Amino acid sequence: MIDYLKGKLVIKDPTYVVIDINGIGYHVKISLNTFSQIKDEEQVMLLTHLHIKEDAHTLFGFKEELEKRLFLLLISISGVGPNTGLMILSSLSVQELQNAIIGDDHKTIQRVKGVGLKTAQRIVLELKDKIKKEGMSDGIPTTSGFLHQNKQIKEEALQALITLGFTKAAAEKNIDAILKKSGVEISLEELIKASLRST
Repeated sequence: MIDYLKGKLVIKDPTYVVIDINGIGYHVKISLNTFSQIKDEEQVMLLTHLHIKEDAHTLFGFKEELEKRLFLLLISISGVGPNTGLMILSSLSVQELQNAIIGDDHKTIQRVKGVGLKTAQRIVLELKDKIKKEGMSDGIPTTSGFLHQNKQIKEEALQALITLGFTKAAAEKNIDAILKKSGVEISLEELIKASLRST
């Protein structure tokens, strides 16, 4: 299996990247958490998971080992596919997700688009002991960084939400509502995260 990819970032999008390795471009789906950590990099190393289905082989990439481990735990649960796992990791930070699971807070997880009550409860029930046992809540990095609000951020956020399964109208409505609340400055990642939670 492909454990990691190291190469030049050719395309950076909040939902995926293309990494050039010796002239071959690898399309890798990523979360917003990973995007926020690599958006300023030209060379990158991503830990990967290759998900194989009959009709597709899809690579998922993670900047941090902890996020990859959480992703693998999420997709081990019945009813949580890789796209839902990535959506959860885009809507919540690693720390927020772990806090929700350890604190029996299925409502926070349920706010993620595409996650119903039963799935959220199953995530908490099945992963609580595993996270505590593995001591995964130690040493979580935090990232922040604000970009000036402009048309480009709005366009990129809109494209990301459409890629994640929103209709254009719903995505625009969410983005506009968040921009009104947020004031002058907001980062692209924060805008997308807030839009995902406001559904």
